[in-house]
Amino acid sequence: MKKFIVNSPEETIEFAKNLGSGLAPGSILTLEGDLAAGKTTFTKGLAQGLAIDDVIDSPTFAIIKEYDGKIPLYHMDVYRLDGDSDIDFILEYFDRDGVCVIEWASMIEQDLPSDRIDIKIDRLDGDRREITVIDSRRDSLISPN
Repeated sequence: MKKFIVNSPEETIEFAKNLGSGLAPGSILTLEGDLAAGKTTFTKGLAQGLAIDDVIDSPTFAIIKEYDGKIPLYHMDVYRLDGDSDIDFILEYFDRDGVCVIEWASMIEQDLPSDRIDIKIDRLDGDRREITVIDSRRDSLISPN
């Protein structure tokens, strides 16, 4: 587990961009944090690291948004899942050659693979955030730069 402090949304984006540029197809990231903690801001940076130029916004009502880049990005919000059929639909994405980012992933914890990167964003004061990263695959390679 590693913890990082970012002081602004721009630093959150830069941190996530650096992380995204090193991801491989099949990577799964979970995002946890209160409302307005910065989960979608983090995903915007991750998308930049994957060379995605699209506008990234919250998939709250769509559940999944797909973006094309050097590696596809599947941005999911499982907060509003409705039953096992929705969960099965989500799980199908784990076998694709893209990067899955799952907001509110704790709601489907029992269905998540253990080989993933867990990210928790905690609000501090103002725009400051603490980003906690647990990489079950290669913890020592996660860095903010």
